[in-house]
Amino acid sequence: MNGEEQAAKFVEARAAAIGFPAYPGELPGDLDSAYAVQRDAIGQWPDRVAGWKVGKIAPAFSGALGEDRFVGPMFATEVYPASGDNDFPAFANGFAAFEAELVIVATSDAPAGKTVWTADEAAGLAGAMHIAVEVAGSPLASINDLGPIATIAGFGNNNGLILGAEIADWRSRSFDDIGCTTTIDGTVAGHAKASAIPGTPLAAFAFALARTARMGTPIRKGDLISTGAITGVHVVEIGQRCEADFGEFGAISCKIVKAVPRS
Repeated sequence: MNGEEQAAKFVEARAAAIGFPAYPGELPGDLDSAYAVQRDAIGQWPDRVAGWKVGKIAPAFSGALGEDRFVGPMFATEVYPASGDNDFPAFANGFAAFEAELVIVATSDAPAGKTVWTADEAAGLAGAMHIAVEVAGSPLASINDLGPIATIAGFGNNNGLILGAEIADWRSRSFDDIGCTTTIDGTVAGHAKASAIPGTPLAAFAFALARTARMGTPIRKGDLISTGAITGVHVVEIGQRCEADFGEFGAISCKIVKAVPRS
C-alpha cells in the first residue's frame, strides 16, 4: 500500500466516522514520508485548512527523527466556537484525547521562503491568543501507541478545535500567569502553567511557521496555531465529561460524543 492509498484509508475512515485497529500498510520510514501521506490526505479531504496543531515528539523518537515537534492540519468546518457545553466528537472504535491548549492567530502571511524562525521572530506574527481545547483524535485506534510517524501521517491526530475566549492582554503577562486545570468526570487529570510548553507557546508557533514553510504550505493571515497540550494528553471515551479551566480567562466544558459520518 503506497502513501496515497494510506491517505485514502484515513480519509475514508474519517468521513465514515468508523475506527480501525492497525496502520494501513507499512509505516512511513521518516518524517518526509509521513508528511507526504499527510499532504495526500489533506488533498483528498473536502475542506480548507484553517490552521495547524503543534504536538510534541517524545525524546525516545526525537533524536532519530531530528525534530522534537510536529504539525497536523485543522480544518475550517471543524473549528467550533466554545459555548456553555460543547460536543467533543470521538470516533467509535478509534482514538480520542482531550487537550487544553493556547491558540495563536497569525496576523499576516508568513514571508515566502523563510524556513527558520526564532520565538522572538514568531512573536511579530502572533496576534490574538485564545484558550482552546484540541479535539485530538483519529479513526486509527492505535495511533497514540505507534509513535509520531503514524501521528503525522494520520492528519496529525487532530479531529477539530474548540476555540474559547481571547486572552486580551497576553503580551503583558508571563506564561507563568496563565494556568489550566483539566478535569475528567469531575476528577483532576492535570494542572500546569502555559510555561510548561517547551520554550513557551511562542516556540511552538515558531516551529509551525518553519515546518509549514518547508512543507510548501506556509502559514497565512488568520490561521489558527494550537501550540501544545498544557496539562498533557488525556485519553477519553465517549460519554465522559471534561473541562479545561483556565481560571480568570474562562473554562471550556465538553461532553465526549460519538462522531457522525460526513455527508
